[in-house]
Order: sequence, then C-alpha cells, then structure tokens
Amino acid sequence: MELFRLDGKTALVTGGTGLYGKPITEALAGAGANVIVTSREVQKCETYAAGLRQKGYAVEGVTLDLSNDASIDDCVHRVTDRFGGVDILINNAVSREGIKDLEALTRSDLMKAVSVNYAGILLLTRAVITGMRERRNGSIINIGSIQGAVGPHFPVYDGTGMTSGVNYTFEKWGMVGFTKWLANYYGKFGIRANCISPGGFGPGVRDAYGENAFVTRYKQLTPLGRFAEEDDIKGPVIFLASNASAYVTGQNILVDGGWTSW
Repeated sequence: MELFRLDGKTALVTGGTGLYGKPITEALAGAGANVIVTSREVQKCETYAAGLRQKGYAVEGVTLDLSNDASIDDCVHRVTDRFGGVDILINNAVSREGIKDLEALTRSDLMKAVSVNYAGILLLTRAVITGMRERRNGSIINIGSIQGAVGPHFPVYDGTGMTSGVNYTFEKWGMVGFTKWLANYYGKFGIRANCISPGGFGPGVRDAYGENAFVTRYKQLTPLGRFAEEDDIKGPVIFLASNASAYVTGQNILVDGGWTSW
C-alpha cells in the first residue's frame, strides 16, 4: 500500500470546489499529500479546505483565475514559496460558458471557453512544469470526458432540450492529445502525464435534471447501469498521482461504467 501514499508531495487541484474537484481533493489529502484547492472564488476554496483540515488533512485554499495570467503566476509562486513546488497537477477546472451547437456558435462564445479550457490549462501547466523538470519528477493528470473518447450519442437527449455542445467535444479530444504530447516530450525528465475521462457524474446530473428521459436512457446504455459517484474517481486519481503508476504515462483512462465499451 506504500506505493499509493503521497506523503511529502504537493498537489494543486484546479476547480477544486467543483463536482469532481471536491472528491479529487479529498482523495489526494487522504493519501497524505499537501493539497492546494483552487478556484476563482477563494472563500469557497478556503471554506472547503477548512472542513478537510478538521479531518486532519493538509489542505489550503488559493485563488486561481485561469483566464488571468497574473493570477496563474501568483498562484504557482505562492505554492512554490511555501512547499518548494508542485509535484502533482490536476487540470480539472472547465468553463462551460459559450458551449453551443455548431450553427448557434459565435466567435464570442468560443473565446469565453477558450480562455480557460485551452489557454488557461496550457499556461498553468507551463508555469508548473518548469519546477517538475528541474526536480526531474512530477505527475500531471488531466480530467477529460467520454466526449474526448467517442462522439456524443445524441439520441439520449431527444425531447429533453439538452445537447452536447460542439466546442466541448473539440476541447476534450484536445485534452487527450495534450496529455500525450506532455508525456512524450517530458518523459525524459521523469514527468508523467495521463488523462482520466469520466462518464456522467451522478450528483451533478441529479441536481440539474432529476429523473428525466436523458437520465433513464443514459443508465440503460451504461453496462454498470448507473452514473459515476464521488468515490469512483478517487482511486484512479490516487493511482496516477502515486508511484503505483510509475511506469504509466500518456494514457487516457476511461472511468465511465462501460459506456464506451459497446
């Protein structure tokens, strides 16, 4: 079990108070890492961090706006000054602004998402990877989606008013490619990069839609017959962050209940 421990490691989680961010943060902290939970809402981060500290975990909240270069630099400098650098980077934050079907899309819509989902992720990774390269060690975990592994199955949305925007699929496929580029380029420096691509997330779906036709169809089309729950992403994250996956890089791990296995 020592292979899965993260004692002495520092992890930075973007979107750390989001649906996936919370269980990811808790998992890393539970494995012994110092975890920096980030988002644009610093008070929300610190409130969540404070709750985890009451459990004995080492978690701190730091503000991070991925659409702002100064915010990225300030966040990384603060973490580096306090902990010596970032050992584990979780690129989890995602902006859903401007996500639309192709024929409804404008350049303005695209720029809203690109600033975070493309430029922000690359520039934060750039800021972190310099230290990883110097230490010749690091694990980067990008949180993608099944929409970056297969095309959207539009019949599940029929009659619900829901859809899957074209730019979201475009970005998530790009996330997988970015992961492989990082793995191939920085492997010689001891840096690993992998992607986790989850399927539908139960808590978010239930809060947004209840039990509509989409929910019923989705579960019917998933071999395990359910959505992902919070604990389902914890194991894959710890595996990829730790020495348990020391020889694993450039991979896209699908955590989807079998959705993509048909």
